[in-house]
Amino acid sequence: MNLSEVNRGIHKHKKRTRVGRGPGSGHGKTSRRGHKGQGQLAGWTVSPVFEGGTTPVIRRVPKRGFHNAFAKTVVVVNVGSLNEAFASGDDVTIDALRAKDLVSGRFDEVKVLGHGELSKKLKISAHRFSATALEKIQKSGGEAVVLPGKQTPTERVADKKPKAKPSKSESKSDSTEA
Repeated sequence: MNLSEVNRGIHKHKKRTRVGRGPGSGHGKTSRRGHKGQGQLAGWTVSPVFEGGTTPVIRRVPKRGFHNAFAKTVVVVNVGSLNEAFASGDDVTIDALRAKDLVSGRFDEVKVLGHGELSKKLKISAHRFSATALEKIQKSGGEAVVLPGKQTPTERVADKKPKAKPSKSESKSDSTEA
């Protein structure tokens, strides 16, 4: 390799391809679209997953189980790690857990599990607690505060109760009073 060959073929400002400018350009007549077929028409684009008429990979790969798109992402924290990270009498909140790097990333709920020992009196705020975690928190003299979690779309629909329509007798009595 020679020094003069290092940048050969590398162009800082590459000219755009001008199609349909006659046979001398090499891209005249059909403008690189070929003969016939839907690909020759203006505005046509191929789907990025199109594989030329063969069965696509997404259909060839077997599917197993069920994926709940509305499932809540739950992160877990053990009481043993809370015992190491916090001093006695501290308030354990989600922001405090993030500051101590006990939880990270995106999640919907925090659950406290009972693995490890808890010897400090802590006020722990989380969305869920296991039975052993609650037992250990109360045994150490601490307090467990249950936070409300995010609602799934199905829970939001269940919360919206239809308004009761007034009966015919009630509507008549309202009109006579006025």
